[in-house]
Amino acid sequence: MQAAKLYLCGTPIGNLDDVSQRLLDTLKNVDLIACEDTRRSQKLLNYFSIKKKMLSYHEHNEKERSRELIQLLKEGKDIALVSDAGMPGVSDPGEILVKKAVAAGIEVVPIPGPSAFLAALVVSGLDISAFSFKAFIPRSGKKRQQFLEELALAKDTTAFYESPYRLKDTLKDLSQFSAELASRQAVVAREITKMHEEKYYGTVAELEERLQNQEIKGEIVVVVAGRSEVEAESEGWEDLSILEHLKLLIESGMTKKQAIKKVASLRELPKSDVYKEAVVISVDKDKFE
Repeated sequence: MQAAKLYLCGTPIGNLDDVSQRLLDTLKNVDLIACEDTRRSQKLLNYFSIKKKMLSYHEHNEKERSRELIQLLKEGKDIALVSDAGMPGVSDPGEILVKKAVAAGIEVVPIPGPSAFLAALVVSGLDISAFSFKAFIPRSGKKRQQFLEELALAKDTTAFYESPYRLKDTLKDLSQFSAELASRQAVVAREITKMHEEKYYGTVAELEERLQNQEIKGEIVVVVAGRSEVEAESEGWEDLSILEHLKLLIESGMTKKQAIKKVASLRELPKSDVYKEAVVISVDKDKFE
């Protein structure tokens, strides 16, 4: 008997044109499709005229269902695992089944597909040579406070999902946590790949102010820049004069304008006060732009 395989299938996150031919071929050829929501997956199958036996596999039954699926795989049945949108196992059920399959010596094959957080990262304009993905952040309490502390110290860009009902409170919490975090570049991306896709760019504080009175709907990804080396190195700015602080930032590569804005934000001073100190600094012409 030929060894069966478990296929982890990435499905569209909003636009059905993102379906790959390989995904369609896989769904047509497997013996069974395990779905997070059979009703939602049925719509996808109907759209592409695919008829296949389905079995529910979601967060409330994945432990028991994983045992059943592993047995079917051992009997030679090829199985495709799909979530409602995106890749199984990424903020969706799948991890338990994959662990059991690997432990049982069953080959696990990825059929890559769209990812909302990866799409948001690549359009963010931020450094993504290294990044962190946090799924949904804690709603309240110590865990939320811990998340804010970790984000404030993170050197890498961080992406996470957020509910439209909690987005404004989250941006407010980020903005109020520290002046440094409030001044970081960020992106709020909603409804990625869908008809009403939108991206909002700015600092955390700017986004908090801009979106506070807007009605935001749909699925949302928030991307926040990591702590720059300059920020880490200038942690002891309290011991520096305004002029010394400005020089440190400019020497690190910031323009004069950027340095003034950063110093004003960190020290919670009017930019005009910082500018008065900056006029004595002589730097290359391009640093003044």
